[in-house]
Amino acid sequence: MIAGDLDAVDAVLAAAPTSADPGVLVVAAVLSGERGYLDRGAAAAGAARDRQLVALADAFLRGDHDLFDVLVREHLAAYPDQVPAAWLAARHSASPSRRFVNPERSMS
Repeated sequence: MIAGDLDAVDAVLAAAPTSADPGVLVVAAVLSGERGYLDRGAAAAGAARDRQLVALADAFLRGDHDLFDVLVREHLAAYPDQVPAAWLAARHSASPSRRFVNPERSMS
């Protein structure tokens, strides 16, 4: 979807101010940190998969890692074609604060 493509980032952020698509608004909220996009995404989310996507993004933005992990697994099991959810999961797992640290190795 975006994968570091700055043109894609620009396109999402340019579309967000007038978009009513929950997926676009969720991605814009995560890219920009603007919770207003997430609020608009919640208001536009009519389908269960869209409401769940908004909940995922909310947990992601709040840094609620445990909740996000559970929600994203359940969401992608039910909706494996939901690209914004997969993108969020990839961003989450790549976060430096989420990397596994072997306690025995860090003691040296």
